[in-house]
Amino acid sequence: MRSLEEIAAGVRDCVIEPIALVEQAIRRAEETAGLNAVVHLDVEGARKAAAAHDRTGPLAGVPVLVKEIVEVEGLPFRCGSLALDEVGRRDADVVRRLRAAGAIIIGLSHSHEFAYGCFGTSNRSGPCRNPRDPSRMTGGSSSGAAAAVAAGVVPLAIGTDTAGSVRIPAALCGVVGFKPAYGTLSAEGVFPLSQSLDTVGVLTRTAVDAAYALSALAETPFDQQTSSPRLGVVTNPEYLNVTPEVGHAWSAMLDGLTRSGAVLTDVLLPDWATSFRTAADLQGPEAVANHAGRPIERYQPDVQQRLREAAEVPPARYEQAKEQAGVITAEVTDLLGQVDAVLMPTVLTTAPPITAADTTDGGLAVRSQLLTNTRLANLTRHPAVSLPIPADGLPVGLQIVAASNNQAAAVAGWIEAQR
Repeated sequence: MRSLEEIAAGVRDCVIEPIALVEQAIRRAEETAGLNAVVHLDVEGARKAAAAHDRTGPLAGVPVLVKEIVEVEGLPFRCGSLALDEVGRRDADVVRRLRAAGAIIIGLSHSHEFAYGCFGTSNRSGPCRNPRDPSRMTGGSSSGAAAAVAAGVVPLAIGTDTAGSVRIPAALCGVVGFKPAYGTLSAEGVFPLSQSLDTVGVLTRTAVDAAYALSALAETPFDQQTSSPRLGVVTNPEYLNVTPEVGHAWSAMLDGLTRSGAVLTDVLLPDWATSFRTAADLQGPEAVANHAGRPIERYQPDVQQRLREAAEVPPARYEQAKEQAGVITAEVTDLLGQVDAVLMPTVLTTAPPITAADTTDGGLAVRSQLLTNTRLANLTRHPAVSLPIPADGLPVGLQIVAASNNQAAAVAGWIEAQR
């Protein structure tokens, strides 16, 4: 399996043909169409881009999928919704960066409608299915991005993350999801969910690839971790209320890190309930404002419900959340200054059945299992990486939260290298 750097080097050196990479991606997308990971395959456009490729750039010839809430000129811009049926009029900033880096966009990946859900089930084209077990959900909202990378359609996909939407599907599908620090990649041209929290991220097969892709897109070099890191292990009970499968993988991972020389120390994050409520109170009112005047009666039932709940947050609570976010961010920043990174499970469970989204409570219990551990990094705007860790059966994710993109990438790369 070639890395992104090796693929691009092969294209630049005329050893690998861009058209061969594109044809392979198209073929694999067609073979895995039952997963519903790719909602629009731009065969003609991808072939044309490959034929005209100038063999330059750090991502030269790399086939990429872009989440369907990200505007791509000439491609459908529907955000997974029956209530929106437009065509992209221009490229979003991240798309322009992809093209400038030499990547070839082959199409659009599935998103939970308007990125407002963590299941990856609600979409005009139906649910996205987990490559490890198609009866199970991928997680969301960057559902198709994770599924496509896991299924070998593309080695790189672009997602967005407002409360865990890159990391949750990465964990459930067994790939790497890197949510960089807020603002690292511009959200210009991305349909907004919550401007205070929305972050553009990447999904790849390895931590090394994720760091390379993010470095190429942000035009910022990253360092490698050369010494054994100091790692904070979360002790708040809410972050460790895991299923037995996740608990076993988590404990085994910590034991392995100790044997590899990492220095582990227990850390206590700010009160979970306060942090979670603060993030929700920021996200909700902004989401309501972003959908004002739109035909929400045509939205998927769960997204309608989320918007109704969000509309109940009074203005005073939103203003209080903005103030509280600063307090929590300062506490987490101080903690991250004492260690190289903080570790916790990415999600509390392995991939639930797709049918879990249709329970009488709207999948509330499952939603809690998926969102509990990811929201904090959006609130504090710190980078966070979900790294697959060894597990029996379905994939399990390890979340790495650090003070900077460079530090998150370095620790993720070091941990990956120990396996």
